[in-house]
Amino acid sequence: MDRLPLPLEGITVVAVEQAVAAPFATRQLADLGARVIKVERTDGGDFARGYDTAARGLASHFVWCNRGKESIALDLKDPRGLDVVRRLIADADVFVQNLAHGAASRLGLDAATLCAAHPRLVAVDISGYGASGPYAGKRAYDMLVQCEAGLVSVTGTPEQPVKAGIPAADIAAAMYAFSGVLAALVRRGTTGRGGPVEVSMLEALAEWLGHPLHHTVHGGTPPERTGLAHAVIAPYDAYPTADGGRVLLSVQNDREWRRLAEQVIGQPELGVDPAFATNAARVVNRARTDELVGTALKALGADEALARLEAAGIACARLRDLHELAGHPQLAARERWREVGSPVGPLRALLPPITLPGGDEARMGDVPALGQHTEALLRSVGMTDAEIAALRRDGVAA
Repeated sequence: MDRLPLPLEGITVVAVEQAVAAPFATRQLADLGARVIKVERTDGGDFARGYDTAARGLASHFVWCNRGKESIALDLKDPRGLDVVRRLIADADVFVQNLAHGAASRLGLDAATLCAAHPRLVAVDISGYGASGPYAGKRAYDMLVQCEAGLVSVTGTPEQPVKAGIPAADIAAAMYAFSGVLAALVRRGTTGRGGPVEVSMLEALAEWLGHPLHHTVHGGTPPERTGLAHAVIAPYDAYPTADGGRVLLSVQNDREWRRLAEQVIGQPELGVDPAFATNAARVVNRARTDELVGTALKALGADEALARLEAAGIACARLRDLHELAGHPQLAARERWREVGSPVGPLRALLPPITLPGGDEARMGDVPALGQHTEALLRSVGMTDAEIAALRRDGVAA
């Protein structure tokens, strides 16, 4: 049987984007086969290009979020640069932007304006706090939104709230923008019309805070910060092992607790002891519960501890660092690593987590240099050699 093509083959996306939220959304579209044209500033491009130099001289954020795109560098404050973007949009299926509040509207690149002019276009506005309300004009960077959304209040230890170690607000907004585009394209397939898509970082992350939010709104109190421990389940934490490792385990019900008590802790009577027999009791007696589990695992190496937990049917994991993730045996066994091209040569990258068996593998294109595709894209919208030369001479294109 013939292999299925990538689902977004033939879809063209134009993105006036920067940082993480919009670029990560459009990278998902590129991975699934869409052509993504990334519009960047002429004076350095997407500012995420300058975040660090960890990826062999390139910024790790940029490498992560921008493979498989074509880069055109334009000055949108110049009418000629803006005209080029308008020409690109005229032939596009999707437009995505995450400019500062009000900037897209001033340029006529907001979703409502574009969809009125191009009924089949799906146009996405990604913002920090939404287009209206008292916070609409407030600057919104990832860690700021993590704080406003309450994520920091439920992450960390009892003594110290901490931010997530990844840009959770950016990623949340990106994934809702990605799924919003897919939903709008499906609707266009049945109605012939695209339409606006609006996503805010605050609203996206607030949705991800669903469990602690419902716990607080309906239960009256927020879950406590408990470090690696689970706030309402015990034992569910990481414990040190004899060889300096750490093993995390999770007991989800009282049957599992009885097996843990018998086969790992070596005290089967704990399975029926009223102080530990139920999850509610173990949470009340969390310190003693953790002491019992910790003592048992401290006598074992990490490999032996994991083997015993697995044999007892207890969910468990090794606490790994990022070097260990890069060498994870499961990722290796499933052949998830590939190489993508870049201005500094091949770079390792993971296949995207959406796998479509029976179809083409995700398209993991090169990470573009700033303005790498400017000339070809200017020619594609009908510009002559003289017009292109004038744009370059005047700094409107790079």
